[in-house]
Amino acid sequence: MLAMQPLLRYLNQLAARWQVLLDLARNPYRPELHYMRGPGPKWHAKQAPNL
Repeated sequence: MLAMQPLLRYLNQLAARWQVLLDLARNPYRPELHYMRGPGPKWHAKQAPNL
């Protein structure tokens, strides 16, 4: 059983690193799902044709 301890420690470290990688890949932030408003009044005033 003592000979298996380094292998088990390595597998635990590998599993922990894999979990970190999966957490990074499953980032819950999706900016395209958030409501985005259009241009504001300053933009409209700047883009308005000069009469």
